Amino acid sequence: MNAIIQCQQLAKRFGSKTVLQQLSFELQQGDVAALIGPNGAGKTTLFSILCGYLRPDSGNASIFGHKAGSSALFGKVAALPQDAQFDPAFSIGEQLDFYGRLQGLSSKAAREESKRVLALVDLTEQLQHKAGALSHGMRKRAAIAQAFIGTPRLVLLDEPTAGLDPVNALHIRQLISRLSGEVSFMISSHNIFELEQLCNKVLYLENGQLKQHSSSDTTTQQLQYLTLQLEQDNSEAISAALRQLPGLIDLHCAQRRELVLSYNPQHNADFDLAVLQCLAANGWRYRNLTKGQTLEQKLFNPA
Repeated sequence: MNAIIQCQQLAKRFGSKTVLQQLSFELQQGDVAALIGPNGAGKTTLFSILCGYLRPDSGNASIFGHKAGSSALFGKVAALPQDAQFDPAFSIGEQLDFYGRLQGLSSKAAREESKRVLALVDLTEQLQHKAGALSHGMRKRAAIAQAFIGTPRLVLLDEPTAGLDPVNALHIRQLISRLSGEVSFMISSHNIFELEQLCNKVLYLENGQLKQHSSSDTTTQQLQYLTLQLEQDNSEAISAALRQLPGLIDLHCAQRRELVLSYNPQHNADFDLAVLQCLAANGWRYRNLTKGQTLEQKLFNPA
């Protein structure tokens, strides 16, 4: 696979504060990478360096083999800041046309491109509407549309669904998933559930350091996992019953009312169905059954 982003020993300071410390990682073609970390971890600074807005104090950051911020990357890299806004006095179409012309498109080509990216986010009918007349969700989707002008090969998204209702958030996740085969993404978000659905690679920053750098590849693992969230506080009785199921390798309580089961699918291909049948037979209610360990468990409760 071809590396899209290569960062080697990246460091950045603001005065006496070290924001990034010796950061090294790679992002491959087609990856959807999650950038996770508490506030102040350095996520926005990393995005700014990759976009060429900031220069690192030491180390190297390259995208498609070019130094971050190089003119050779024009049109290949797009970014959506968390608080991206449209001017409320102008129509969405006028502003998207302007962004298109900034990328060197003719007026006619820019208008066609505006229509194309608005169609991606189901906002075709809002082309002539002023931004101030749109709902928050529509404005957010229009901002995401702007990031796809010119068919970039890498898109950096900062909190793309923050503040959106569930329907709009789902639409954005589906869009990212649909385009991930042709576009690589790096997504910064505090929504771990969302990142778990979208991403195959995790970069966890803390105090400017890369604490974890992992890829999700369950196809190479012999064991598989189920995470069971219970409605009732009777995990001991449920655990005792589940331990009798064929194929179970291990079961532990990750937290109150949450069980993680590892099993060998070669010994019981319908293990998840057996779990549901066991719960139903005993009248035990559950809140959620998820295949695999949750991203939260992998990050904060590693085995």
